[in-house]
Amino acid sequence: MAFFRTVSFSEPQPFIEGDTVIVRMPQMSDHDEWAALREKSRKFLVPWEPTWPADDLTRASFRRRLKRYAEDARSDQAYAFFVLRRADNAIVGGLTLANVRRGVAQAGSVGYWMGEPFARQGYMTAAVKAMLPFCFSTLRLHRVEAACIPTNVPSIRLLEKCGFVREGYAREYLCINGLWQDHVLYARLARD
Repeated sequence: MAFFRTVSFSEPQPFIEGDTVIVRMPQMSDHDEWAALREKSRKFLVPWEPTWPADDLTRASFRRRLKRYAEDARSDQAYAFFVLRRADNAIVGGLTLANVRRGVAQAGSVGYWMGEPFARQGYMTAAVKAMLPFCFSTLRLHRVEAACIPTNVPSIRLLEKCGFVREGYAREYLCINGLWQDHVLYARLARD
């Protein structure tokens, strides 16, 4: 059993191709497009996300975000990606594999967001499906977990389409939009 990742990210950064999407790590040149999409989608995203800091969409905040993403990837703790529509390379959302645990767990947690203009068009389903081989083969994880608010029916459908299995219910699991929210817990195993 492998207990440690054997890939070095001094190698080229992951670039994952899906049916209708490309999944890649964010770059500083993405700031303007990302900030515009997040601002345009704010009302749509707020019910499902942690409270946004006042400076969340600024260039300086984005630079700090990218630095943290790079440190997390180097230390094998988390991997942040943007989801781009393959037809025109437009940023449509984001996807993160966070809380990577090694040793006997070999697991990580997936989270995602989708810009409102691109919601319910299958882009995030394609992105999650494309990312799973990276999780299981490249990172050699055994398990990928996900959690969503029980009223977020589109997210539940997405996870089930991607082969995740409902495993439980966590009371007041995450602080979303300033409130501790219950979550439905899902997971997918490498062998699924």
